[in-house]
Amino acid sequence: MTALDPTTPGPNAPGPNAPGPNAPGPDTSGANTPSPAVPESAELAERLRSALQHLLPGLRGTRGEHGDLTPTRQAALGALDTHGPMRISALATRLGIALPTTSRMVDLLDASGWIERTPDPEDRRASLIALTDPGRQLLHTVRHEAAARLAARIETLSPEEQRALYTALPALESLADSTNPPTKA
Repeated sequence: MTALDPTTPGPNAPGPNAPGPNAPGPDTSGANTPSPAVPESAELAERLRSALQHLLPGLRGTRGEHGDLTPTRQAALGALDTHGPMRISALATRLGIALPTTSRMVDLLDASGWIERTPDPEDRRASLIALTDPGRQLLHTVRHEAAARLAARIETLSPEEQRALYTALPALESLADSTNPPTKA
């Protein structure tokens, strides 16, 4: 098992290939190494976009592997898992898709048994949607499979590249958090 194994708890858990708190890191004293120039934001954005665009298909798995679970439906289950029950309109906003499209998707997720609808306690005319136990289990399985596929690809990187990736995780996590602001139910 490596630090990048998907069964390792948490993304920041140090392991044999990851620098721990006492592991020697890059020389930050500036004594012998000049500080690399920080590239322009636009260049960073383009390189990150390109890398993600090439990584995502490998994370999605094979079409039909889990029934009718498309990437958008998986994103909806993930949003419900992360943010809890919400109205369909809040889910549409969070996913950045039209309300009618979200409503049809919710109908399909409900028919599959992956979500359930309950009356909204603040407005009985509206309903809240939430993950069911089978939906949560499916999401866990899909995420674990994707992490295993990514871990296999990470294992092909050199130890230096693995350390660089590990070092970049806090910045990537911060970027992800700032891209997904909370929405009201």
